Amino acid sequence: MNGAESLVHTLLKSGVDTCFANPGTSEMHFVGALDRIPGMKCVLGLQENVVTGMADGYYRIARKPASTLLHCGPGLANGMANLHNARRARAGIVNIVGDQATYHRPYDAPLTADTEGMARTVSHWVRTSMHASQVGRDAAAAVQAARAISGQIATLVLPADASWSQGGMVAEPLAVPAAPPIDPHAVVNAARILRSNKNVLMLLADQATLGPSQRLAWRVARATGADLLASYTNAHMARGRGRLQLERVPYGTDAAIQALSRYEHIILVNANPPVGFFAYPGKPSTHYPSNAQIHVLSRHDQDSDTALQALVDELGAPEAAIPDPGPRPEAPGGAITQEGLALTLAASMPEHAIVSNESISFGRDTYKLTHAAPAHDWLNLGGGAIGDGLPVSTGAAVAGGGDRRVVSLQADGSAMYSLQALWTQAREKLPCTTILLNNRKYNILIGEYKNVGAVPGPTAMGMLDLSNPDLDWVRLANGMGVEAARATTLDECADLMRQSFRQPGPFLIDLII
Repeated sequence: MNGAESLVHTLLKSGVDTCFANPGTSEMHFVGALDRIPGMKCVLGLQENVVTGMADGYYRIARKPASTLLHCGPGLANGMANLHNARRARAGIVNIVGDQATYHRPYDAPLTADTEGMARTVSHWVRTSMHASQVGRDAAAAVQAARAISGQIATLVLPADASWSQGGMVAEPLAVPAAPPIDPHAVVNAARILRSNKNVLMLLADQATLGPSQRLAWRVARATGADLLASYTNAHMARGRGRLQLERVPYGTDAAIQALSRYEHIILVNANPPVGFFAYPGKPSTHYPSNAQIHVLSRHDQDSDTALQALVDELGAPEAAIPDPGPRPEAPGGAITQEGLALTLAASMPEHAIVSNESISFGRDTYKLTHAAPAHDWLNLGGGAIGDGLPVSTGAAVAGGGDRRVVSLQADGSAMYSLQALWTQAREKLPCTTILLNNRKYNILIGEYKNVGAVPGPTAMGMLDLSNPDLDWVRLANGMGVEAARATTLDECADLMRQSFRQPGPFLIDLII
C-alpha cells in the first residue's frame, strides 16, 4: 500500500473516524485513499479556519479527536486562529497537513513554507513523515498525543511523495498516556485550607466543570462553605437542570476584581489563576487580591475527578444534592433585551441541547438566567480569537450525530470571520439554529476603547461600524443554503426558535438588537 492508505487505516484503527477537510493537490492521494477505504466520515469546510473550528467543536462533544486535512503551510496558516482556540479549549485534534514532495522542496515552489515552524505555535506535537514507511507509525503517535486527558493538538506534516509512494505500513493503536498522578500533599493542603479558613474560592476549569467533578466539588463546597466559580474562558460546561448553577469569573477587569476581592485563598482545580484578557492603564494584570494565596489541587493535565474524590475523602464530605434552580422560566415577549433573550432561550431550548456561545457582548450575562433550562452542554470561546462560534457549533452537531439541537448565540461581526460554516451545516443537514445578534457594529471594541482610556472619533468609529452597507443576514444565509428569517421582537424570536427546533436542518434567526 502507499503511505496515504497506511495513514487512513492507522487513523481508523486508532479510533479516529471523522475528518474535517479542505484538501489541495498535495493531499489528493489521501483523498483517494478515503475513497477506497470505508469507515471515515468526511466533512468538507470551505475555509481552513472553519475546518479547524469544526474539529474543536467535535472534540468537545465527542470527547475524542477528529482529524483535519489542510493544504500545505498556507492552509495551516488559514486555520491557525481556531487551532489557537482549540489549544486553549484543551481539544484533541490530529492535523494532517500536506506538503511539497521532499525532493521538490529545494526548488522553493510558490507554496513552500516553514510548515513545521508554523505548526509548533499551535501544536503540542509536530512531526514530518519523510517516507511512506513512517506514515503509519507517525499517525499512531499523533493520535496518542491528541488523546491525552487534557486534549492536545497533534500536527503531522505529510510530504506528497510520502503519501503516494509504496511501502506504507499500518500501525497498531498506541496506549493513551496516563494522567500525571495527583500530589497527595496538594490534597492535604487544600483540605487544611478549607477546614481552617473563610473566604476560600475553588476555581474550576476544563474537566472540572463537567459531570462527576461538578458533583464532587459541590460536596466540598457544602461541607466547608467554600465558593465555586469557573474560569471565564472555560470552553465546555455542563449546565441546566441537574447541574451546578456555576457562574464564571466576569470578563471585565473591574467586575472581576470586585468579584474576587474578598477571597484570601483560591484553590485551582484544572484552572489557571484569573488574569485579565488584556492590560489596561493603571489596572493590575491579575484579578485576585495581592494578599490572596493560590493553591493548586490539580493541573489541567491531571484528572480532576480523581483530585476532587481524594479531597472529598480527606474532608469526609457527605453526599449533597445539586440545588434545584427553580421553575423553568416563561418566554417574556416584547422588545429585545439581554435578559429577555436569555429567558427566551431557557424557556425554548429542547432537552440535551448544545449551546455555542460567541455572543461576545450582548449575551455575556446569559448564565444566571439559564440555570433552570433543561440539561445542556455550553461551549464558550476558549482562546479569545473570534470566529469560532459557527464552526464549533457545526462540529458539535456532527459529534451529536444529528440527534441534538445546537443553538448558536452568534455576534454578527465575529460571524463574518467564518460564515462558510453555514454552507457545511446545509450540506450535512445539521440540526443547527443560529441566533445572529445583529447590532451592525463591533460592540465589544467600543467598550474596549473606554477600558484603555482612549476616545474614539469619526475615523475610529467608522472602523467599528458594520453598516454602510448593512449585512443582509437572511440573504447571506440563503446563499449558503440555510433557511433564515428576521426577528425584531422576542415573540418573533421565540416563534422562530421553536419552528427551527421542529425541522431537521439548519436555520438562522437574524435578531435585530
